[in-house]
Amino acid sequence: MEWTAIVMQLFTGLSLGMLYVLLALGLSIIFGLLTVVNFAHGAMYMWGAYAGVATVAITGNFWLALLVAPLVVGGYGLLVERTLIRPLYGRDINYPLLLTFGLQFIMIEIIRIFWGTSDYPFQAPEALSMPLEIFGIFYFPAYRVFVIGLTVVICFVLWFFLERTNLGLIIKAGTRDSLMVKALGIDMGRIWWLVFGIGSALAGIAGVLAAPIRSVFPEMGLAMLVECFVVVVVGGMGSLKGAILSGIIMGEAIAITTLFYPQMADIVIFLVMAVVLLIRPSGLFGRAGLLE
Repeated sequence: MEWTAIVMQLFTGLSLGMLYVLLALGLSIIFGLLTVVNFAHGAMYMWGAYAGVATVAITGNFWLALLVAPLVVGGYGLLVERTLIRPLYGRDINYPLLLTFGLQFIMIEIIRIFWGTSDYPFQAPEALSMPLEIFGIFYFPAYRVFVIGLTVVICFVLWFFLERTNLGLIIKAGTRDSLMVKALGIDMGRIWWLVFGIGSALAGIAGVLAAPIRSVFPEMGLAMLVECFVVVVVGGMGSLKGAILSGIIMGEAIAITTLFYPQMADIVIFLVMAVVLLIRPSGLFGRAGLLE
């Protein structure tokens, strides 16, 4: 096998890993501050894809879809947090878990009612439809390069927001000691509301970015949710740097396994998870006892 084929597969794994990163970041942000295991995250990812399909169908503009999808899903996340999640704060962690578990099926049924069960085609914009020459060695789909680059930009913006802004610092402080932050006179209810919206928006943009790569259909979020939870567990529940590193590792693991041993591609991430948890039960960057 030529080494260029291996390098191409590594780039393919990186583009898949970036989708995992976006989804895992949304889950980690929500869990890190709210301690809510959001099982509706995969359905929000699916809604992001359908929001992109609808926007392109109406306007024919993919770039507008990139803006509309996270706004729609993020706004929906704000509504869900205010009306459904907030009354469950302070209760056992299983209450919001079961709520969001049921919510995902409601969201899927809504899409089935209005859109049907058929797959919807979603083409990458013409500007990104041509392959790019990488390092003068091989050609790689321009759209996948765009996904990699945009995810890097989003990660940097998120890092800057959390590390260099007053609101970001309040969010970080709230993940460590929300009672102390409340004692300082800060309304944590608004912070929780905002964080849930940001996490939901990340799922929405992941959905619209995945649409030209994967088929758009009502159940598309279910399999992705399972894989995303594996990424979050491996990286460490609530850890943003763990979500980024784990997402890239899982994407590359799937890509390399697909190249050399395709029969194992569907289970390799679970094998990686088992190995990591045997060595570090709390994940790569997780904190022990976070679920207690």
